[in-house]
Amino acid sequence: MGGMAAAIRLAVQGFDVTVFERNDKPGGKLGWFSKDGFSFDTGPSLFTQPENLEALFALAGEPIADYFTYKKMPVSCHYFFENGRQMIASADKQTLAASFENDLNEKASAINSYLRDSELLYHNIGDFFISHSLHKAKTYFSKGIWTALKAARLRYTAKSLHQYNSSRFQSKEAVQLFNRYATYNGSNPYKAPAMLSLIPHLEMNQGTFYPDGGMIAIVDALYKLALKKGIVFNFNMNVSAIIRNNTAATGIIAGEKKVLADIIVSNVDVYFTYKNLLQHPQKAAKVLKQERSSSALIFYWGIDRQFDTLGLHNIFFSDNYQKEFDSIFNTKTVFEDPTVYINITSKQESKHAPSGCENWFVMVNVPANSGQDWVAIKQTVRRSVIAKLSRMLKTDLEPLIRTEACLDPVTIETNTASYMGSLYGTSSNSPLAAFFRHPNFSKAIKNLYFVGGSVHPGGGIPLCLKSAAIVADLVQDDFKQKWR
Repeated sequence: MGGMAAAIRLAVQGFDVTVFERNDKPGGKLGWFSKDGFSFDTGPSLFTQPENLEALFALAGEPIADYFTYKKMPVSCHYFFENGRQMIASADKQTLAASFENDLNEKASAINSYLRDSELLYHNIGDFFISHSLHKAKTYFSKGIWTALKAARLRYTAKSLHQYNSSRFQSKEAVQLFNRYATYNGSNPYKAPAMLSLIPHLEMNQGTFYPDGGMIAIVDALYKLALKKGIVFNFNMNVSAIIRNNTAATGIIAGEKKVLADIIVSNVDVYFTYKNLLQHPQKAAKVLKQERSSSALIFYWGIDRQFDTLGLHNIFFSDNYQKEFDSIFNTKTVFEDPTVYINITSKQESKHAPSGCENWFVMVNVPANSGQDWVAIKQTVRRSVIAKLSRMLKTDLEPLIRTEACLDPVTIETNTASYMGSLYGTSSNSPLAAFFRHPNFSKAIKNLYFVGGSVHPGGGIPLCLKSAAIVADLVQDDFKQKWR
C-alpha cells in the first residue's frame, strides 16, 4: 500500500517510476484468495479515513469514483464480553453513548467527553505528527507545532493508555473496549502511552467504511491508477541489493540485473532493508533496539451457517486482558483465553460465501516470531478459539467449519518480509516511541527513502498512505535543491 502510493505520488511529480515486487501481484499484506466457494481478504480488514485515498486520486487528477467506491457503515463493531454483556457500536454518536449506558452501565456523558477529547487530541497533535517527518528540522518550525506541543499534556505522555482509560470510565467493559485501540498499532495498552487515546476518534467520530468488492478493491484501484500514470511493475522480481556509490544510492540489483536510478524508495521492512539490501548488520541491529509489535494468527473459515448476532466487525474479549498482553509481550506466548476478532465480508456482499454461509476472518493477537513452536500453538489456539466462540455464541462451531486456511507469524514474514512477522514493525510501548521510529529517509545515504508500516508514522492503511505523502514531500524538497 505504501509503496504503490509513493510510486503514484512520485509519478505525479514527473519521475519515471518502476516498481519491483517479489510476489506475483501487488498489495503486500492486503491480499485476497478464494477456496471452496468462499472468498477472503487476507490482511487489513478495517477501512478508515478514506480521505487519504481521496487526496491521492485528486493529486493524480483522476476521479476516484471511476476506480473505487465505498460506503460508510452504520455500525462500527459488535462487542461480546465473557460476563454475557454485549454492545453494538453505532456510527451515530448519540445512539453509541446510549448503548454504553444501557448495555455496559457506563455513563453516556463519560463517553461523549472521552470522544471529544479524542478528537481534540487527534487534530491538535496526531494529525500534525503523522503528516510530517519528525526527523527534519523544518517540521519544528512549521505552522501548528506549538499547538501540538501545547496539547501534549502530561496525562497523555506519563500515563499508560490503560491508566488513562481507567481514570475516565467506571465500567471495566468500557475500559477494556478502549484499551483495545492499542492493538491498532500492535502495542500493549498497559505500556503504551495515553496518546493512543486519539485512535478511537478515527473509528467512533469519523466512522468506519466498507470498500465495495472488499478490501482488495483498494489495491485494485491503486494498481489501476499507477498503470494510468505510467508506472512500470515487475512482479516475481526479487531485489537482492541496493547499490551504493560512496554516500549515495544509485540503483538496485533485481533478478541479478543492475538497475540504475536517481531515487530508491524501499517499502521493505526497514530491518531487512539494512540487513539484506544494504549489508549493514550494525544498523539493522540498531533497529531491533525498539520492541517489535505484535503479530497475528489468522484462521480463514468457511462457516456453514449465518449468524444474525454478528456484523461485519466483531470482538470477543478475553476475561483477563492484562494477562493476555503480558503473555504476548513478556512471556512471548499466547494466552489461554485470547481476544478474538472476526471479520465477515459476506455480511456486505453475499457472493463472498455460498448461500446460507459466511466467510469468517478470525484473528488472534500473538507475539512476534522468536522461534516458538507455531505448529503446536496453532493447534492450541484453534481449540481455544472454537471453545470460546462456541460458548459465547451458544453453538457448536466445529461442525460448521466447511473449509479452512491459516496464516501465522512465520508465513507473514515469508510472504511479506515483515521481520519476525510483526504487523507494524515496532510497537508504541513507550512515550517517545513515535520519535524512535525510523525516519522516511536515510541520514547517511543520499537518495534513499523508506515507506510503509515499519517506518514513520507506522502501520495500518491510513498511516502507510501518510508515509507515502511524507516521502513524496521529502523527495520534492531534496530535488528542488539539486535543480537550483
